Amino acid sequence: MLYPELFKQFEAVRWSMDADIPWDRFDAGRLTDEQAQTIKMNAITEWSALPATEMFLRDNRDDSDFCAFMSVWFFEEQKHALVLIEYLRRFRPDLVPTEDELHAVRFEFDPAPALETLMLHFCGEIRLNHWYRRAAQWHTEPVIQAIYETIAKDEARHGGAYLRYMKRAMTRFGDEARSAFAKVGVLMASARRTAQALHPTNLHVNVKLFPRDTIQSRLPDPAWLEQWLDRQIQFDAVWEGKVVERILHNMGLLFERSFASVQELNRYRKDLAAQLAARAQAIGGPGPVPAV
Repeated sequence: MLYPELFKQFEAVRWSMDADIPWDRFDAGRLTDEQAQTIKMNAITEWSALPATEMFLRDNRDDSDFCAFMSVWFFEEQKHALVLIEYLRRFRPDLVPTEDELHAVRFEFDPAPALETLMLHFCGEIRLNHWYRRAAQWHTEPVIQAIYETIAKDEARHGGAYLRYMKRAMTRFGDEARSAFAKVGVLMASARRTAQALHPTNLHVNVKLFPRDTIQSRLPDPAWLEQWLDRQIQFDAVWEGKVVERILHNMGLLFERSFASVQELNRYRKDLAAQLAARAQAIGGPGPVPAV
């Protein structure tokens, strides 16, 4: 089991909202209304760890180890929402999210292949780490800068834990797991080709609720994310390149080979898909089919 070791590791570096956030350094003159509004949107977005946890527990009922780890992940993600809300409560109480605004992002996600979902959230943690690091640079108020730097480190640790579970999945499911991870890796490392930000909170997850079936679509300002990324924190091609680099680097660690580009990862994905199809044909049945 991975959960006992991961619990100890996370416990050893867990930060305290009271002791480790420099609340006394607040400088009101360095917080703009525009910046404060984005803090509210991020606080509500972080609250969406609630429906994501419900999804993980439902779709991984046969994996008690991973579900136990969700207790750690869920706690820390909700803590991120809480520390952003606490910041607003102290310094911009007019912008504290209402309970209705928080509850609006809790809705049921359609069932999806567990391996693909794991990979999707692994990439999401990498992307969020970089978003928050860039947000810390964009903000000018010292306390919120420290908060974003703190939660960015949490997101990086979460990605590391997901990677451990992905390695374990490959020992259990072999090429089926590799194929699922490579497929989603190609998708999540190809953000430059898409019109939307590739993060789990911005993907459609409930066909019956479409188009209000993304976390972002259910925020008070559904258009805020693109504005935050493009105009405010200016998450440009250089920063996007950092995300792609980290995804490819971790895919290299996972598959024990190097990927210099998304195109190389995509060729590897196609090779895996062909091998699985040939294997299925050889045994005269459908065999294990790569998750779609």
